[in-house]
Amino acid sequence: MTRDAESAAAEAVREHYSRVLAALAAQFRDVAAAEDALSDSLVAALAQWPKAGVPDNPAAWLLTVARRRLIDARRRQTLHDAMLKAIAQKIPEDPEMEEDKRLQLLFACAHPAIEENVRAPLMLQVVFGLEASKIAGLFLMSPAAMAQRLVRAKQKIRDAAIPFHLPSPEEYPERLGFVLMAIYALFAAGYNAGRGAMAENRDTPIFDALWLGQLVVGLSNREPEALGLLSLMLFVQSRSGARRDTGGRYVPLSEQSTDLWDRDAIRRANALLNEAAALVAPGRFQIEAAIQSVHAARAESGTTDWAAILAFYDALLDFAPTPVAVINRALAVLHVHGADAALAEIAFLEDDKRVVDYQPYWAARAHLLAKAGRRGDADRAYARAIALENDSAAREFLETERARVARPG
Repeated sequence: MTRDAESAAAEAVREHYSRVLAALAAQFRDVAAAEDALSDSLVAALAQWPKAGVPDNPAAWLLTVARRRLIDARRRQTLHDAMLKAIAQKIPEDPEMEEDKRLQLLFACAHPAIEENVRAPLMLQVVFGLEASKIAGLFLMSPAAMAQRLVRAKQKIRDAAIPFHLPSPEEYPERLGFVLMAIYALFAAGYNAGRGAMAENRDTPIFDALWLGQLVVGLSNREPEALGLLSLMLFVQSRSGARRDTGGRYVPLSEQSTDLWDRDAIRRANALLNEAAALVAPGRFQIEAAIQSVHAARAESGTTDWAAILAFYDALLDFAPTPVAVINRALAVLHVHGADAALAEIAFLEDDKRVVDYQPYWAARAHLLAKAGRRGDADRAYARAIALENDSAAREFLETERARVARPG
């Protein structure tokens, strides 16, 4: 097997997997079968391309082979040949034409027949191709438990014959929140993995999340929470250029140079947030965007209004009482009421299994313990945070902080 063939296959999957899968699943109405067929087409590519050469359009090749696999499977199930031909003719050869199918598939995964706690994770795997282990980390679950939920959900789509189309206006409210949650989880996964890769790069999850966020804003008639999500993502993305210094070292938000922030993105985010606020229908994403707007205001004022941030986190907990919100709120409490008060806010999480392997919890805990002067406890928390950190620059930052806290005086 040649390196060129391996690289071409990997590139085709990375760039076109979600579009090809969405096209197959939308037409054949069976997500699990579509995944299997697409996997088979990749195996076939790795076997044939080194001998026959890499095709001019690898993605279209994968789509064609996967489609044939699905048609053959249907034929083995004694479906009528004429029906199979009609299905095949509906699928275009160019995966780029299937972009809209991903949104249809997102809303199909948010169908009321599917359990609420698996809808967003299902979207991340089926539509965006994330692995179950990565999805589990985003939702503070074990990989095994998440994998089981995803398998059951895919079976439910097939058995309940859930339709693949955009919902009616009456169906939007019930499904929209889960679609927004999945889009934001995709953005977070891409932002953390890419450490703020530019959204203009069309091969990144960040670009996909922003594009889908804009699309949902339009399709939902500029619903407040859709506006809030797009605002939130733009606020976060505006700081991508400041997350590393010229030497590639990690720079925490409090130390970032605001001169490196994208002012145009901040202006767009503020405009979206103001539009959402004028509709007087507050929600989770609007509040999270408001928190980020306070951080963004430092670019003009030079200071951060931590009391305002704490008030917004208090409101956020009414909508999303998650461990992540509790941890972030504690960091705001640190600036308003001190380290001891902040530690008291997260004390109950010590027995919460969801944060055992959640790196941001241990990093925040280490920071708070250090601020409280509890060096021994801080050292142990830093050790745990460092062990769980996959990014070398962030790990180096934590190691530096750990060494600084360990030094007397």
